[in-house]
Amino acid sequence: MNFIRNTIAVLVGLAIAGLIITLGIRVFPQWITFEAFAPFEHWQRFLYSMRGDNAFFGFLLFISGLGTTVGGVATALIVKYAKVAYAILIGFIMLFIAMLDVIIFPYHPTFYKISIFLTFFPFSWIGGKIVAVIYERKSKRRIAEKMNKTK
Repeated sequence: MNFIRNTIAVLVGLAIAGLIITLGIRVFPQWITFEAFAPFEHWQRFLYSMRGDNAFFGFLLFISGLGTTVGGVATALIVKYAKVAYAILIGFIMLFIAMLDVIIFPYHPTFYKISIFLTFFPFSWIGGKIVAVIYERKSKRRIAEKMNKTK
């Protein structure tokens, strides 16, 4: 049962990260050069139209970090054990997808290629730590309440 729960947690985290990235790209109307909801269907043509826009790639790094953090939080909330580890797994999967993107499509600037390594892993770790700290505080509070009741 834990395997199914953990698998669902990872899929939910990836879906949330992808949704946040998609919504982030759609925020600025001048960047919408596609007909569909998600830009990923025509990603090569979309990246080609954005190839000289460093502000777009900087914002893509920011929104990817935000999406990975929220996806890591969602994953850590769903799994029962090893919350930070599963949140970090979201970061590794997103990093792998970003590396494939950089390898397949040559339109990314150099700062983006370097910065993806500094974005996905740390932001997913932060998402996992947020949930771990919240759960740790809750357990300490429960223990303190039990000790106070016995007095």
